Amino acid sequence: MMRFRAVLLALLLTPLVAFAQDGWRNMDGKPIAESESVKSIEGFSAMLLVTPDQDWMEKWETPREHTPHFSEAKEVGPGGELFILTFLGNPQVDPASGMTDVACDFIVQRPDGSYSIRELDMPCFKAELKGDPKGVFLTTAWLKFIAEPADPRGTWVVMVTVKDRLRAVEVPLRTSFVVR
Repeated sequence: MMRFRAVLLALLLTPLVAFAQDGWRNMDGKPIAESESVKSIEGFSAMLLVTPDQDWMEKWETPREHTPHFSEAKEVGPGGELFILTFLGNPQVDPASGMTDVACDFIVQRPDGSYSIRELDMPCFKAELKGDPKGVFLTTAWLKFIAEPADPRGTWVVMVTVKDRLRAVEVPLRTSFVVR
């Protein structure tokens, strides 16, 4: 049976590629089109990525001047691994404490409609934020999917809601991948 593992990371506060105030922007400052997996609401931005890159953490933990590039996966075969990463930008910072307060709901639905993962209201970015909140940050929770030979074939749906509790804004994200 398929194994799914939810993992909490040590807090990573390294900005990624673009800025995320008033929507996602590339390094040239041009807006990036919103989709089910890339959204901004009231100045708070979130992005959901399914990647086959086993070295994703090494890519992320590079100097700020280096822009990490992640592959995107839309399918996986038996024995394959996928990593589900959630990024955010421009979280509200409490002026008194300097802290952010972001939680995430992680839901993964099998092809038959049943749930593989249903973790609600997990703290995923609660930290003292030093630096520009308009940068892009990796949340502290990620999922690893390992496709087992007996797993149901078909489309698996990933739904993540990123909730900035201080701003009282929720950004629902959705993507999918096919198990072959």
